[in-house]
Amino acid sequence: MILTVSLLLLGFAVLIQGADFLVSGASSIAKKMGISTLAIGLTVVAFGTSTPELIVSLLSAIDGKSDASFGNIIGSNNFNLLFILGISGMIYPLVVQRNTIRYEIPISIVAVIVLYLLVNDVLLWQAKTNQLTRVDSFILLVFFLIFMLYIYRTMKLESEYEETPVKIYTTFVSVLLTIIGLIMLVAGGKLVVNNAVELARHFGLSEKIIGLTILAAGTSLPELATSAVAAYKKNTDIAIGNVVGSNIFNIFFILGVTGMVRPMQFNAAMNFDMYVLGLSSFILMIFMFTLNMRKLDRWESFILLIGYIVYVIFLIGMEPGTV
Repeated sequence: MILTVSLLLLGFAVLIQGADFLVSGASSIAKKMGISTLAIGLTVVAFGTSTPELIVSLLSAIDGKSDASFGNIIGSNNFNLLFILGISGMIYPLVVQRNTIRYEIPISIVAVIVLYLLVNDVLLWQAKTNQLTRVDSFILLVFFLIFMLYIYRTMKLESEYEETPVKIYTTFVSVLLTIIGLIMLVAGGKLVVNNAVELARHFGLSEKIIGLTILAAGTSLPELATSAVAAYKKNTDIAIGNVVGSNIFNIFFILGVTGMVRPMQFNAAMNFDMYVLGLSSFILMIFMFTLNMRKLDRWESFILLIGYIVYVIFLIGMEPGTV
């Protein structure tokens, strides 16, 4: 038990330092190339921090564990939106650009709707089973391609807000920091997930709860570390861009790739989690028009954080044998 806790703490330390390297390297690259930090957050950082979800979902699908693949992605997205933005926004209020409100957040909502339409074959199309087929996965990848084309068009746009001065390194150092940061995020995330699951089993939690909460949160720890550090450094474009970008990546790219590798059965019980994700995304959009326009204030972030806590308590309460 002492070794498990020690490795868990080591994993957190590796995550935090890796996030610091990644934010520093990615911000430097953005400035050197004249690319907005929002674009970097929506692409390089979002893709890098989504690596744990990609690995877990692919391995789960190959092993025939469809619930783990879907649970990991949908659970991670809920964790990203409610917990990570909640924590990051409480560290430092997140200023949001017009494009994020007009395009990125709506795209993340569209991603949830598209996934819902594709996997609910029994409910919507009177089929015998719910399945993410290769055709469905191809559709997700087409949406991902459209999203990447949008990012390409916005890469040279200037940020609407004066950003915190970023230290610019040489190209070699910038790339090296980014690569080392990504490696540390994956390694740290693996340490945290493995040892958190071991602790959960020690205390008698079921595999279902482990998958929907600990595993989903564990694979999202890179996003948490990256966005929290970015918020602390007042690089709010990376903080919120990383979360929104990761959610879009998770559905369109990761589920798209995973489903192409192996079609997956969908458990309709997970519709509830998709409802939570869609509602949370809509609430985030509403927050952009309350009090301070285009800004996620601390009180709004607190509401998101409380929302995640209530969601987890509900999941545990619905688990047989729990109170």
